[in-house]
Amino acid sequence: MKIIILGAGQVGASVAEGLVSEENDITIVDQDPVRLGLLQDRLDLRTVVGDAATPSVLRSAGAEDADMVIAVTQSDQANLVACKLAQSVFNIPTRIARLRSRDFLEDEVLLSTDNFAVDFALCPEQVITDYIRRLIEFPRALQVLNFARGRVCLVAVRAYEGGMLVGKQIKAMRDLLPPEIDARIAAIFRDNQPVFPEGDTVVKAGDEVFLLAAAENIHPVLNQLRRMMSRVERIMIAGGGNIGLRLAKTLESRYEVKLIEGRRPRAELLANELNDTLVLYGDATDEDLLEQENIAEMDLFLAMTNDDEDNIMAGSLAKRLGCKRVVALINRRAYAEMIEGGPIDIGISPAQVSIGTLLAYVRQGDVAEVHSLRRGAAEALEIVAHGDRNTSKVVGRRIDEVEWPKGVTVGALVRNFDEPIVVGQTDDWTAITRYGEVLIAHHDTVIEPGDHVIIFCTRKKLVKKVEKLFQVGFHFL
Repeated sequence: MKIIILGAGQVGASVAEGLVSEENDITIVDQDPVRLGLLQDRLDLRTVVGDAATPSVLRSAGAEDADMVIAVTQSDQANLVACKLAQSVFNIPTRIARLRSRDFLEDEVLLSTDNFAVDFALCPEQVITDYIRRLIEFPRALQVLNFARGRVCLVAVRAYEGGMLVGKQIKAMRDLLPPEIDARIAAIFRDNQPVFPEGDTVVKAGDEVFLLAAAENIHPVLNQLRRMMSRVERIMIAGGGNIGLRLAKTLESRYEVKLIEGRRPRAELLANELNDTLVLYGDATDEDLLEQENIAEMDLFLAMTNDDEDNIMAGSLAKRLGCKRVVALINRRAYAEMIEGGPIDIGISPAQVSIGTLLAYVRQGDVAEVHSLRRGAAEALEIVAHGDRNTSKVVGRRIDEVEWPKGVTVGALVRNFDEPIVVGQTDDWTAITRYGEVLIAHHDTVIEPGDHVIIFCTRKKLVKKVEKLFQVGFHFL
């Protein structure tokens, strides 16, 4: 597929890295030749220097025969103009735009073919906000991801000395859970290397363990396998940019939130925008300010500024002064890998977190969801099975009959995805409905047509092989 990426910032570079390895013809456009040169040195792609929102630059990038344009510059306006040009001048079939403003995101008419012609809108700030909100709901989780419209949950945790599974084989987990609850260890990383999870694999202290279960069961599973953690009540946010503001708005109704902003005009704007958040004008690396605001009593410190070094310094200081848990935005992958597990409990790569939904949209076939794991080194995907035993290599077969590539684990299936299932009722007799039946994958589980299959790939390069496995034969088409 011929793809033009507009914008070579963190998001654009991550999208290019995710797609260039999948035999796509990639051209990336940016006004910074130095940034483009660095990308071209490490990735097999073509670069064009210029303004992404002008017809001549798009033409130079190959827009006349492109299959897709992905506009992820820092400017909403430039991204929208580029998509409209792609549709009206060059007739590019698929157009994706990164948008920050709610004015654009919440108005489908503006994004329709008659107006800006955006097929898919990505808001990285909202994706990151949702990601952090899920982390808050699972104290001590390293990563929390949802699949199948929230029916299946994947949680990464660190195995600790004395934990119920440490020193035991994976198959012992079955005996530690109530009989009505099923779960699976989808992957293990030990010393940054993948360990394929089989029944006789022994979990060791320090392992990064990825647990998969139905969403309604994931809390009981974690409670059984890990020490109980007190819930988060008090949160301090450093940085009142787009992400900091979205987080505060999302959290202030449920938690006690304080937000530190170093620019006085921005701090005043935040104070007017937020209802129940205490906005503080100051420097998040100021030890006196943190102590004055009782950092030692905070359950969580979120370092959300646009500067990696400031986030690392503020987060490290918060932890030293007694904050229980620290999460920091870290754009540079090398920094994130270096600091995570020290004073910073979790380093989040904004680009890696936000591109999963975009990659799912871009990829061909029936990939419904894609999540980057371990800062892009591994991936988890939700893919829909089609065909029958004669036209598909997976449908109608037990999981142990399929020739899965080495490093691929099937975690779960969601069957009858669009059918409502009543699972209980509220106090006022209102039915509680969920869609689809979650089946934790075992060796004898049979994949049926229409199943949403949750798959874990320990290496990103395995994704293409998995997609080929799920392709159906000509007669089915």
